[in-house]
Amino acid sequence: METDALYQEDCLKGLAKLPAECIDLAFADPPFNIGFEYDQYQDDLDDDQYLKWCQAWSTEIRRVLKPNGTFWLAIGDEYAAELKVMLTRKLNFHCRSWVIWYYTFGVNCQKKFNRSHAHLFHLVKDPKEFTFNTEKIRVPSARQLVYGDKRANPKGRLPDDTWVLRPQDIPASFSSEEDTWYFPRVAGTFKERRGFHGCQMPEQLLGRIIHSCSNQNDLVLDPFAGSGTTLAVAKKLNRKYLGYEISKDYCEQIASRLEETRVGDDLSGPANPLASVPSTRRGKRLKTEPS
Repeated sequence: METDALYQEDCLKGLAKLPAECIDLAFADPPFNIGFEYDQYQDDLDDDQYLKWCQAWSTEIRRVLKPNGTFWLAIGDEYAAELKVMLTRKLNFHCRSWVIWYYTFGVNCQKKFNRSHAHLFHLVKDPKEFTFNTEKIRVPSARQLVYGDKRANPKGRLPDDTWVLRPQDIPASFSSEEDTWYFPRVAGTFKERRGFHGCQMPEQLLGRIIHSCSNQNDLVLDPFAGSGTTLAVAKKLNRKYLGYEISKDYCEQIASRLEETRVGDDLSGPANPLASVPSTRRGKRLKTEPS
């Protein structure tokens, strides 16, 4: 089996060629079935058809995961509940966390509250044996950021299970003591933006997942490579990677991105947005420790 590879292929066909129990970590950000205009995919299937398709590729992911492997799924509101039930009750995954990723620059709606979040399911095959590293994903605690308490653990604390974009806009909430993660969506004006794909994930978000749920030289799979963020971050963090993408244009763009990427490169975006984001109220940056 070739690794550090990207295949222009339907993931169902590609996954079927893989041997069982060969993947350490899988991250899937599939089409949400909300009518988004993709290059080579129809994003408006009937409900039953969409759910059957999701079960088909999820079943393959479970087959190729190692016994101690981990699967992360990113999904929207429309099918989060159905997929959570399917993954845990039909496919026997164990859900470690149901993370809410909150962001601004979301979808502007006319007759409903604006969409500003996505769901991230953290799933494992074995509830007792799985990879979960902590040292590189710790975040500053409220004692460090707010109170300057010298008794605070200098290594910080583990993140909670909601990730937020702009905590300075709501200073009384979304503190590091709450169930909050903070990562900006990759908006069109961001330097990180590649431009060819409308649903680009932030590198720092994938960095947290890959740091915590895999080790160096582990094999990371993305069945819907999209903009290539999972593969690029895996390469930067010295993991092996394997991706599938049905669009020829997307594959060419991802290949260019991977050619520009080197092992050990810094991840795009602020490593600690909570400590480095500019304050909108005072126009000043929050005080941070020297890097």
